[in-house]
Amino acid sequence: MEQPHASSVSAALAAMQASTDGLTTAEAAARLARHGPNTLPHGKQAGLLLVFLHQFKSPLIYVLVVAAVVAVLLGDWEDGMFIGAVLLLNAVIGTIQEFNAQRSAAALASLTVPHALVLRDGQEHEIDAATLVPGDIVLLETGVRVPADLRLISANALHIDESLLTGESKAVTKQPDTEFAADASMGDRLNMAFAGTLVSRGRGRGLCVATGLATQLGAIAEAVLGREGAKPPLLVRMEVFTRKLTVLIGIACALVAAVALAKGQGAQEVFVLAVALAVAAIPEGLPVALTVALAIAVRRMSRRRVIVRKLAAVEALGSCTYIASDKTGTLTMNQLTAERLRLPGLPELRLTGEGTTPSGELVSPPETDELTARAAAERLARAVTLCNEATLAQGDGGWVTHGDAVDISLLVLAHKLGLTRPGLEPHHPQLGAIPFESERQYAATLHGPAGLVSVKGALEKLLPMCATMATPAGDVALDAAQVEAAARDLADQGYRVMAVADGRSDAPGPTFGPDHLRGLCFLGLVGTIDPLRPDAAAAIALCARAGVAVSMVTGDHPVTALAISRKLGLARDAAEVVTGPQLAACTDDTARGELVRNARVFARMEPRQKLEIVIALQQQGHFVAVTGDGANDAPALRQAHVGVAMGRSGTDVARETADLIITDDAFGSIVAGIEEGRVAYANVRKVIFLLISTGAGTILAFIASLAMGLPMLFVATQLLWLNLVTNGIQDVALAFEPGEGDELSRKPRPPREPIFNRRMIEGVLVSAVWIGLVTSGAFWWLLHIGWEEFRARNSVLLLMVMFQNIQVGNCRSELRSGLTLNPFRNRLLLLGTATAQLVHIGAMFTPGLRSVLKVEPVTLAEYGLWLAVALSLFVVMELYKLFRRVRPI
Repeated sequence: MEQPHASSVSAALAAMQASTDGLTTAEAAARLARHGPNTLPHGKQAGLLLVFLHQFKSPLIYVLVVAAVVAVLLGDWEDGMFIGAVLLLNAVIGTIQEFNAQRSAAALASLTVPHALVLRDGQEHEIDAATLVPGDIVLLETGVRVPADLRLISANALHIDESLLTGESKAVTKQPDTEFAADASMGDRLNMAFAGTLVSRGRGRGLCVATGLATQLGAIAEAVLGREGAKPPLLVRMEVFTRKLTVLIGIACALVAAVALAKGQGAQEVFVLAVALAVAAIPEGLPVALTVALAIAVRRMSRRRVIVRKLAAVEALGSCTYIASDKTGTLTMNQLTAERLRLPGLPELRLTGEGTTPSGELVSPPETDELTARAAAERLARAVTLCNEATLAQGDGGWVTHGDAVDISLLVLAHKLGLTRPGLEPHHPQLGAIPFESERQYAATLHGPAGLVSVKGALEKLLPMCATMATPAGDVALDAAQVEAAARDLADQGYRVMAVADGRSDAPGPTFGPDHLRGLCFLGLVGTIDPLRPDAAAAIALCARAGVAVSMVTGDHPVTALAISRKLGLARDAAEVVTGPQLAACTDDTARGELVRNARVFARMEPRQKLEIVIALQQQGHFVAVTGDGANDAPALRQAHVGVAMGRSGTDVARETADLIITDDAFGSIVAGIEEGRVAYANVRKVIFLLISTGAGTILAFIASLAMGLPMLFVATQLLWLNLVTNGIQDVALAFEPGEGDELSRKPRPPREPIFNRRMIEGVLVSAVWIGLVTSGAFWWLLHIGWEEFRARNSVLLLMVMFQNIQVGNCRSELRSGLTLNPFRNRLLLLGTATAQLVHIGAMFTPGLRSVLKVEPVTLAEYGLWLAVALSLFVVMELYKLFRRVRPI
């Protein structure tokens, strides 16, 4: 049935061909066969083999596979096995990380309840919720989850917690007899109960209008199942980079092969050399180094209370330019707290403490008489404690609560003032009660022995009941205008306002009703709020400094959302607030994009609209992170470049859909994640810079030697040796480089900036040209002064290894001087560099190996000479860094 919230109960029953006595067993069976079970589908999970094979879908991987096969066919088993081992390790790690891709829908399915209480054949039956069908009459009571989407027929003080779907922390009071506009938002459909939501108080009866995927929860599951998540930015950049790199290396190798053939060398020898040169130039170590860099970041982030579910998401958070954050449970504590008191004749009073733990005290302005203020506050606290259906008790593991969130917050308020229900009830036994109902918008109780009346509820309902108001001078005539102004002030600050009154009545308990609520005394207003997380505002300020925009997406009322956003520093005026109906009114992507572009607060949003916001931001070029803790956040978490879920308060679906999980639910941990993500990306760039600059230097040295008419600079085994020494040791150690300390002072990279940007291109050209020219020049000089080709090649091979040892130090920072970097901050890199050099020296002295590599020991004087030449690269790169610090790009 479409738009049941816009239909009357009788119209809904007629449309569903149902009655208030329920369906017959036979009709229910027929409808089950027609509509299918009331379940959410599980995503079809790819098999382990398919996930494993998917790891090889990369241009760089293709080239490496071909290189490994060719190397084996030509008898170069060592290099072929090395490349194969790198590919296998990378594939295994990737398979483990990605095998949970379809668990999101399974988590959503777990939210459906296993049983439901229905009317069948005119009698109550408890059935498997999966067999519930449209047209069933479902009975609801406190503590149960709603099994399907229901059009409510009747309700008795029915309150439902819909934060799972809307993000609104306060339970919603249901109004079954009211019809709502067809375009009313989900949070405003007060005659509906939605699948997966929780009945926090009261009883009700509803007509099942949708089951399974047809429910609002089902729509979320379908969105998660049917949509591929956006590729993390690192993967996007790496795909573009590897395609370009493959082409460039292919052209360079072809050029070298053409020159060699022109010089009369044999085709087989040239082919072997070209393959060896390609293998030496292609950064085989990049996949493993990339994985290691991200894995290190995973470990570092876990220490900062961020759990990573997908490796690529580490860098993705650091790349993000925009965070769309849920409010409830992310920026706020999701613990309704009575925080302000406005009592007649007194300034605003404040209660310290947050949440359901009753620790805190009453704080009054310095000029206020504390005893007078406390006496007035205690009178109000007595009223809200007696007129209350919740429970607050000390358990073994802490404080235990049950009931409506507003009632719990009022009991906590009273407890802070020293008043408890067990302490009051013996002296004021309850004689009668008027339970809270949405139509009344208030609750009242009658207590003995003197007929004490306690009332709480909406101000507009209580004011007509009151004749006086309690002031420090005693009960005086009610000043309604003054009270209403105080209420507006609280509302403007983002507080939910509740009025409290007391009085006397001689009505017998059983007959106590609304007619007895006359001539009451107004006691004051209570301002309740879902408090901000302590670190939220500071974390948002840090995001601003880091160039990351933050917006709040919530199901809250616009006034409440704006007041909270002002405290957070997100928005200043209503022009920065966009509501769900405004977004729904947009007829095209252009209008929607403009609305989203200028907003910092999104209020009264429905789940699909959160998804639309993310898509609009992505269309504007943003790398988007989405934070959230409810099922309502799942589609947006899936669509975003990186989804961040709350670990403590988050639902299963949010955690399973997200890429990252914040274990302490603190928004500030997201900032720590951004910092670590930027460190991880910087380390990936450093590894790429090392591998490409040394590989390019090797190719340029080769080309320069050929251009000068010299013999081959290196033989194939020496090229492969260079590859094993540099790529196998130093690049992995470089991935352990700690942060430089200024990560959060930098603006995020432009979303479309390639990983191989202008700065890296310049650095590679400067270093590679110097390496290539000096190496080929040294080779020419040695031959020119009469050295044998074998001896000259042996020396320039040592020089090339030294160049690579020096270059790894240059790569530790793109702009900072290497002289300012403590070498012991990355002891693994220091050890790796020394090991690479010692391995090469050892090869020169190892029988058998030195004959294969065509190397021999050098004198100490020769070693010192080549070390001095290699250090020239450090000087060149220091001058380049100085130039770029003076004239930044």
